[in-house]
Amino acid sequence: MKPETWGHALVRMALSWWTMFHLGAIALVMAFSPSTYYRANRAVTSRFIYASTWQVLLWFTLLSALVCQVIIHIVVVTAISYGLSQYALEMVVRVLVLELIPLSAAMFVALRSGLAFNASTALPILVEPATLTRVDVKRLRSEVVPQVVAGAFAVVSLAMVSSVIVLVLAYVNVYGLLPWGLVDYTRTVGRVFDPIVTIGFALKTLLFGMAVAVIPMAALLEESRKQQSLASPVQPGAIRLLTVLLLIEAGSLAFKYS
Repeated sequence: MKPETWGHALVRMALSWWTMFHLGAIALVMAFSPSTYYRANRAVTSRFIYASTWQVLLWFTLLSALVCQVIIHIVVVTAISYGLSQYALEMVVRVLVLELIPLSAAMFVALRSGLAFNASTALPILVEPATLTRVDVKRLRSEVVPQVVAGAFAVVSLAMVSSVIVLVLAYVNVYGLLPWGLVDYTRTVGRVFDPIVTIGFALKTLLFGMAVAVIPMAALLEESRKQQSLASPVQPGAIRLLTVLLLIEAGSLAFKYS
């Protein structure tokens, strides 16, 4: 790219991000509007939730449990070998539950469904974001918003279920199958999940879900508005989504450990 074109490229990038935020805001407002969930739309939303969450919940949970079991075992054995066994459980909860599980759930949903919006659905919906007609709004509400809701619900659900499984595995690895360690376990986990950390964890997971649900949809709608070909080795919005997820994670880490 020639230096004299940098200004135009920056302007196009800024306009592209603005369009993404604009379309995403429209979809989110509709997602939180009670008028969106009339009978037919509730049925469509339920089908998307079933496809994006329930169909993959079991094997995603099993896969994440297997990976986390390996990580937990390594952390516990390493901590014991260095005489730091009292910190093993807290380290597992902070690293896996607070950080890796929500991010992995977001990436999984993004790869499976968030970046796979049907281009034929998105293509005719918007011509200009600033001049939405009644028909455009109706189609956006009935065809795109259910996918947005399902994507966000999938991230939150997978993260919550996997976190519970990891907490159980952490107890078993540290204390075994007997209940004698419940008092120490609950004290340690409660110390990690203080009110600020709990609110931050819930907010971060929700932001992950909203990003995975909105950014790919907005990118596809922007591509359709420009009438550009969607055939690309990189799905529309993939770089933006990864950037936003990393920014959310970095902001969460800076807030908790600053």
